[in-house]
Amino acid sequence: MAKLEIRKSFLEGNIKCPPSKSYTHRAIAIASLAEGITTISNPLLSRDTIATISGCKMFGIKIEKVSKNGNSIKILGKNHFETPKDVINAENSGTTIRILSSMAALVKNGYTILTGDDSLKTRPMKPLISALNQLGVNAFSSNEKNTPPLIVKGGGIKGGLVSIEGGVSSQFISSLLISCCYALTDVEIRVKGKQVSIPYIISTLETMKKFGVSIKHNKEYLNYYISNSKYTPTHFTIPGDFSSASFIIAAGILCGGQITVGGLNFSYPQGDMEIIDIVREMGGDIRVNKEKGELIVNGSNSLDGIERNLVNCPDLLPVVTIISLKAKKPVRIFGISHARFKETDRVSIITKELKKMGVDIYEKEDEVLINPVKRLKNVVFDSHNDHRLFMAFTIASMLTNKSVVSGAESIDVSFPSFINEIIGLGANVNLTK
Repeated sequence: MAKLEIRKSFLEGNIKCPPSKSYTHRAIAIASLAEGITTISNPLLSRDTIATISGCKMFGIKIEKVSKNGNSIKILGKNHFETPKDVINAENSGTTIRILSSMAALVKNGYTILTGDDSLKTRPMKPLISALNQLGVNAFSSNEKNTPPLIVKGGGIKGGLVSIEGGVSSQFISSLLISCCYALTDVEIRVKGKQVSIPYIISTLETMKKFGVSIKHNKEYLNYYISNSKYTPTHFTIPGDFSSASFIIAAGILCGGQITVGGLNFSYPQGDMEIIDIVREMGGDIRVNKEKGELIVNGSNSLDGIERNLVNCPDLLPVVTIISLKAKKPVRIFGISHARFKETDRVSIITKELKKMGVDIYEKEDEVLINPVKRLKNVVFDSHNDHRLFMAFTIASMLTNKSVVSGAESIDVSFPSFINEIIGLGANVNLTK
């Protein structure tokens, strides 16, 4: 496993934000369902999104890279899929396996088997399996835990009323929304309990709209009404990823200088755009230029404490916890229980690893509390091969004299150029085996 050796660093300069992983997944899946040719410009080609491309290809969709006029892919979609000739491997991508599970019901006949790596095989799937069963789809897990591998029988989605838990993942709702417009009859989705990560559902709805399908829903995003309709092929440009940008913002706050992050599009809804308000609430120096599609962040010597609910943006948990290392008052982060069901249990791992640094941090089921830090120790971090934890621990390590973070391979999940980008900003790092 590759490790990154990090020394105290000072960062400044310009960086272009990588494309959005969330929008790339959604655009590829929906384009695969749109009969005709779609061109997707500025896609993120990472381990996760390549897993989605590979899965769609196994449904008989033709997808190819187009080098003319920059980075783009061309997709020849159709709304009835071929039976995959092999198992679909979603790798480490929860989004891939969840979106493709509903799409697998649109296979004309036969069975689709979907699996992933060891981490993905621990991810909960029961709410989606139950929802598909209610819609007349024969879908089931290969084990009693209702985790991958999954088996889905083709033949179509019958439709009707479906009730689903909303407290585990928004990806279940996105999966149903994307495929259920091809159900034989209208579909009504009712979410039970609270719905987490609503901005990701809004991103799904926004992408569907770009392909000509609009979904009726109530203002709380708990009820959805889906009529039979068809996607229209289009040209879709992927916006910059605020999830990835949040790590560069954190690096700027903790270790800057002035850093300018470009390549952003503020008109597309993204939950992790909330990082801007969080930094401002903590007293950090961050400025936004929507016309240029950029933001500028300056380093801070100390920040204010806050209490912040991350129920709609759980991927910001690693970022906000490391920004809190410069807070002069306690930081309480709550609404994060669903962050325990990501690639790892991020709540417990963050708590354990930051304690190694001497951070006074405590966890409960749905929150963490970080008290002001007096002194940071050098540490050997274990990222547990979680890409977001690797990036967060790397940035935190720049505040120490010398620390090490394992799991460098994980960054190809969402931000393959992360190490090169921070080196370009002045990070004092060295990649080792």
